[in-house]
Amino acid sequence: MSALIGQMLKALRSTPVRVGFLALVVVLAVYAVVSQWDEIVTAMAGMNPLLLLGSLLTGVIYVLLTMFAWRVLLADMGTTLPLSAAFRVFFVSQLGKYMPGGVWNILAAAELGADHQIPRRRSVSVMAVTVIVSIVTGAALAVATMPFASDRLRDNYGWVTWTLPVFVVMLLPPVLNRLLTLVFRLTGRPPLEHPVSWSGIGACTVWTLFAWVIAGVQVWLLAIGMGMAGTPATLALCIGGYAMAWTVGFLIVFVPAGAGVREAVLGLVLTGALTTGGVVAVVLLSRAVLTVADLAMGGVGILAARQARIRERAQSG
Repeated sequence: MSALIGQMLKALRSTPVRVGFLALVVVLAVYAVVSQWDEIVTAMAGMNPLLLLGSLLTGVIYVLLTMFAWRVLLADMGTTLPLSAAFRVFFVSQLGKYMPGGVWNILAAAELGADHQIPRRRSVSVMAVTVIVSIVTGAALAVATMPFASDRLRDNYGWVTWTLPVFVVMLLPPVLNRLLTLVFRLTGRPPLEHPVSWSGIGACTVWTLFAWVIAGVQVWLLAIGMGMAGTPATLALCIGGYAMAWTVGFLIVFVPAGAGVREAVLGLVLTGALTTGGVVAVVLLSRAVLTVADLAMGGVGILAARQARIRERAQSG
């Protein structure tokens, strides 16, 4: 397995492969929206444009907050990136999650980070720990949502709550640092120069919780547009429900960016608060909105990286 990952990393260092990889993930992300365009247009019919715009804005804020969670942990582990560089590395690499497999965004972050003198093992570790933080906080919110969930949701996806203790233990810095050291030893790589600290985990957790709240608001605005009551109770349901949907979608890693699985869980969460048509519309629009947000931020990151290369060439020339 380590040999295969090493070959993937070596391949990604080639400029033609990088360009081809980037083109492929953009095409896959665009296809995720275009392939359901007729259904998306139908879902938007009758939707208050302000609610739709608000959902898109909160979607952009959500992905920004995930970048801040990653950046603060990266600083804790030894590399403080300027916001502009962090923007380029994080958002361009995140387009890789639209490829099946669940590891391409991590590999892309390692290669893009290497351009900024970030050791690849540090990039991989930071991304992996950020994901664990997301799972722990998402599962915690899922546990809080379960008492209000439907029987079908509990029967089909209640197992996610049992993963919480395992990931909480993994996230404790003394345990986490030993696990990372063991992984690097088994793969023949030197240990991390800077272990994960309690303060780093804490800061990453705070940013991630903020991100979950905003993601829930994004779903809530769409649901209000489809007839859901705009109350604190329904907001809490959307926050916990989206966190649970993401967590289940990530743990089932065989589909790109949790496609299908995430929508199924979110649909079960919203059942009862909306009509069947309303549930389908919200689930579909939420996926489209967040994909557009990823594409927008990734596109800005690609343009920013291009401008940075032009400036470097001008300075060196």
